[in-house]
Amino acid sequence: MKLLVATGNQGKLKEIRKLLEGSAIEIVGLDQLANPPEVIEDGTTFTANAQKKALEMARFSGYLTLADDSGLVVDTLDGAPGVYSARYAGEQGDDAANNLKLLAEMDGVPDDKRQAAFHCVVALAWPDGRCETYSGQVSGLILREKRGTDGFGYDPLFLVPEYGKTTAELSLEIKNRISHRGTALRKVIPLLLELAER
Repeated sequence: MKLLVATGNQGKLKEIRKLLEGSAIEIVGLDQLANPPEVIEDGTTFTANAQKKALEMARFSGYLTLADDSGLVVDTLDGAPGVYSARYAGEQGDDAANNLKLLAEMDGVPDDKRQAAFHCVVALAWPDGRCETYSGQVSGLILREKRGTDGFGYDPLFLVPEYGKTTAELSLEIKNRISHRGTALRKVIPLLLELAER
């Protein structure tokens, strides 16, 4: 069975391929489609953006399609960057610039007020317009400087207290087990495996 994962983010594709390793599901990335449409993520929630991406790409490709929208929600910033996480510092979606902006916004925030959570909503859409959503989150703290070289986005600043490491320092196995995306994907995997066996 082919499953289109509607992302150009190679880090996300790597995580999803790892989770579905050994199954009869062939992961197709957007880079394998001819001229896929650009989906404008104009929703005000992670759910709205994930559903829009999954449905538009399922209709375009004719494949069962998985899409997600995820981001960092920082308590002291009233939930920012939220749905704007990827373009927090501007439309170019530059990780380094986004991290610098977050550090600037958090400058002066005391250690006991640096709580945050990564949120993820995964949408699974069929070409006929059906769509189901699954969510996950992981809580942590925002550091004052980056640590770790693995991962992407805000991973180097996001400390997971029970491991004493950022999500950029954790192994892919542990990250997949505890991450917001890993949690959401594990909820959809039983359905994907069932569909692949039909």
